[in-house]
Amino acid sequence: MLFDFGELPAQDCYKLVVSSVVPRPIAWVVTQDEAGTVNAAPYSFFNAFSDNPVVVGFGAGPRPEGSLKDTAANIRALGQFVVCLVSEATVEGMNVTAADFPPGMDELAEAGLTTLPSAKVKPPRIAESPVALECETFQLIPAGRHTIVLGRVLAMHIRDDCVLDPAKRYVDTPKLGLVGRMHGRGWYARTTDRFEIKRITAAEWEARKKAAE
Repeated sequence: MLFDFGELPAQDCYKLVVSSVVPRPIAWVVTQDEAGTVNAAPYSFFNAFSDNPVVVGFGAGPRPEGSLKDTAANIRALGQFVVCLVSEATVEGMNVTAADFPPGMDELAEAGLTTLPSAKVKPPRIAESPVALECETFQLIPAGRHTIVLGRVLAMHIRDDCVLDPAKRYVDTPKLGLVGRMHGRGWYARTTDRFEIKRITAAEWEARKKAAE
């Protein structure tokens, strides 16, 4: 079935996309304002986009009345943020921080989460998150009502027991227990159901085709 986005209301386009572009990684973005007040908000319009430099990005939407939410406003002001990935162990806390709390509310405290100092940037990281990426602003891109925030990763924290070999940078990815965003308002996916397909070269593919003749 064809859906012409040029003829549909924006909300319908959004519903179609979030119901089918799944699973999406979920991460908190932790920022500070100029007074040092910490804000943490979860985003599933998030991913990694470049390897050198390492750049991650997320889409920050506005408040209903159109003004910037705290995350985007803080990043515009200070140019730093920390991306903290969400695990199954922290997903309930993530859900709490997604609530529409009034300004000044400490979302992390409400969710029973704590912070640790970052190494390269002022905003802290979430202690309970198994992965945290310290970022500085790489680019801010207007996209309709949203702002696409691209951040250059300056440093990365991975929980010690999830690092198999620090020298070789081997990570025990399954042990991170990360979750993905699915459809609707409350559906998520675990990363425990995996299957492996070995990568092949063009020469191997040609050999397979000849063998099948």
